[in-house]
Amino acid sequence: MPQIFVDTSAWYALLDKTDSFHASATTSYKSITHPLVTTNYVADEIITLTKNRLGYKTSVEIGQKLWNEEVAILIHVTSNDEKKAWEIFVQYLDKGFSFTDCTSFAVMERLEIIEAFAFDDHFSQYNDFIVLPSIQ
Repeated sequence: MPQIFVDTSAWYALLDKTDSFHASATTSYKSITHPLVTTNYVADEIITLTKNRLGYKTSVEIGQKLWNEEVAILIHVTSNDEKKAWEIFVQYLDKGFSFTDCTSFAVMERLEIIEAFAFDDHFSQYNDFIVLPSIQ
């Protein structure tokens, strides 16, 4: 069964009711039937972001759900993924990809995942990944 990669932008939109993408994220999340996948790098990013913007309690709640794999399969970025991510990071300096974005791309390629639940156009810029929901 195909898997869908979940980016930090989607996790955050789901958590922050004031985020401009919250309604879209919630509707999309409820309609997704394929298994969700995220990485330990994305987990790090969303835990830190929510702690800074929404508070410690929210960061612990999402962190616990991610570590327990209650909301997604948690994939650990490998050293080979990191090497591939570094190559992407260096090659696409004009795109503004974060290193975490690049690790996400590397993992998606390794696992042959073509769809990303994200509110970040970097996924479509890099490898024409299908971005859900369509925000174009």
